Amino acid sequence: MIRISGRNLPDDKRIEYALTIVYGIGWKKSSEILEKLKIDTHTKVKDLTEEQVHKIQAEVGTFKVEGDLKEEINANIKRLREIGAYRGIRHLRGLPAHGQRTRSNARTRRGKRKTVGALKKEDLLRLQQAAAKK
Repeated sequence: MIRISGRNLPDDKRIEYALTIVYGIGWKKSSEILEKLKIDTHTKVKDLTEEQVHKIQAEVGTFKVEGDLKEEINANIKRLREIGAYRGIRHLRGLPAHGQRTRSNARTRRGKRKTVGALKKEDLLRLQQAAAKK
């Protein structure tokens, strides 16, 4: 099993896919790396030579990946929050930050639905009594 940027790459997968397991490397960057190093994209990870592995590790090392990339992203979000930017406030409140609609969608950011509506008089009285007891 090959280790690149702190991630183990599965032996039975193609190298083009296996590189995408590293945070910060997608399909495009993966294919660019392999094209630059002249490695066939259909090669399985277990079939790579030591020399090829070292070349891939060196090439991946030139990019910001894994922890460094996550740190930079968190620093950018923190900066947006501190300056009071709209996007920073949206991040702070846990809402979509890139202009998506929230009336009917955005369940992954907003969480489980909470129905808000009118209460019957009896239910309202019960809630007030329960609050008064606490």
